[in-house]
Amino acid sequence: MSEPDPRRWKALTVSLAAGFMSLLDVSIVNVALPSVQNGLGASAGSVQWIVSGYALTFGLSLVAGGRLGDVLGRRVMFLISLTAFVVTSALAGAAPNETLLIGARLLQGLAAGLLTPQNSGLIQDLFRGAERGRAFGLLGATIGISTATGPILGGLILAAFGDETGWRWVFYVNVPVGVLAFVLALRWLPKRDRDGLDGGGRGLRGRIDYVGAVLLGVAVLGVLLPIVESESGSTGPLWLIAALTPVFGLVFVWWERRVVARGGTPLLDLRLFTEVSGYSSGLLLGSVYFCGFAGIFLVMSLFLQKGLHYTPLQSGLTVTPFAVGSSIMAAVAGRLVSRLGRALTVAGLSLIMIGLAVVAVVVLLVPQDVIGGAIAIPLLLAGIGGGAVISPNTTLTLECVPNSIAGVAGGALQTGQRIGTAIGTAVLATVFYATAAGGFPAALSTTLGCAIGFMLVAIAIAVYELRRVGAGRTPVRPAGRD
Repeated sequence: MSEPDPRRWKALTVSLAAGFMSLLDVSIVNVALPSVQNGLGASAGSVQWIVSGYALTFGLSLVAGGRLGDVLGRRVMFLISLTAFVVTSALAGAAPNETLLIGARLLQGLAAGLLTPQNSGLIQDLFRGAERGRAFGLLGATIGISTATGPILGGLILAAFGDETGWRWVFYVNVPVGVLAFVLALRWLPKRDRDGLDGGGRGLRGRIDYVGAVLLGVAVLGVLLPIVESESGSTGPLWLIAALTPVFGLVFVWWERRVVARGGTPLLDLRLFTEVSGYSSGLLLGSVYFCGFAGIFLVMSLFLQKGLHYTPLQSGLTVTPFAVGSSIMAAVAGRLVSRLGRALTVAGLSLIMIGLAVVAVVVLLVPQDVIGGAIAIPLLLAGIGGGAVISPNTTLTLECVPNSIAGVAGGALQTGQRIGTAIGTAVLATVFYATAAGGFPAALSTTLGCAIGFMLVAIAIAVYELRRVGAGRTPVRPAGRD
């Protein structure tokens, strides 16, 4: 076994900084949307696309980004995609009208999707054993911190630069951070010769499955675009787009199997799902969990700002206990996952459900002027549970994946999370608005009940996987992979 890279923890620091930026741009922009409307005179539909367009292209490019990292090397793809993210952030900040801002956000999401799989791929390459769990724990903590600080940073930036132009600095903040990360990445990210590792010395054309990339992209687009369009109020032919999704999905599966049968290199090796222990169940668990998790912050923000008339900064501070608990527990869970395994995930999901259930009851029983303080402890409890789910599930899902396809495996895992996020956000927002006529507390309580329903499905998957692993099945790797 080769000696671990002495710069691995420094490389992880750079990787986490980039991951922090890409995730921060999801939550921080939500706070700035009224400022965008005031500054550019943007329509409500355009404003929604500023958020949804980023999520759309982010989800579309994850698997392709992971595959490119496997082929070209994590360092090369990290530097390219980080540069693209910084440039598109600057373009978004400088956009003179809503059309160019939406275009910049679409490109920014594309860059984020190419960048994100390099984070998990680098962890797979650089860390082994218990260290890998700790590294993924820090990645999970980064997700929690970005979630916590997004609304707060957005509120502070808007307060500092004003409602008219404050939204521009929400994007500009990525530029100095990205430039510093680029400089440090040049020094600390290890160089790897990928030739021969995956593809047998063939050229780039022989190692990139372009047809598979197009087919998978269309299939993912068919899932995400109807959700994005419905959120923005469009009444286009969503049924036709949705109906084509399974068709392209089946064609993609057929094509990938054909590529393997002919001795080629597929975009997404489907043996990941059939021969790698724990990968399929881990991907499904993560996707379902994000269905319930991602929309919580949206409906909490709607409840606090519309129902209790909190400012964006007050709203962000109110939900901070959840993110703080998640951040701390994610780092701790990274050290525990090698010993506790799936039992840690089951315990985390149980804590989330208990915390959310208490919040759902408290908002119905206590006076509105004390709700913010009354829900702090149950939100902290739910956050601690969340920290015991995301990073341990990532570690357990990817632990048997060969390094040669770690990027695309991580990209597929995160694509499932993006799809879960889109579905969950749409479902929970719909439930909240549909029940708001009965009062905002009742709407929040009902919506949190829906989120708990998703968590129940996730815990069923986790219990199944716990029992399967407990049955003594030996982890295996895809045939023909190193």
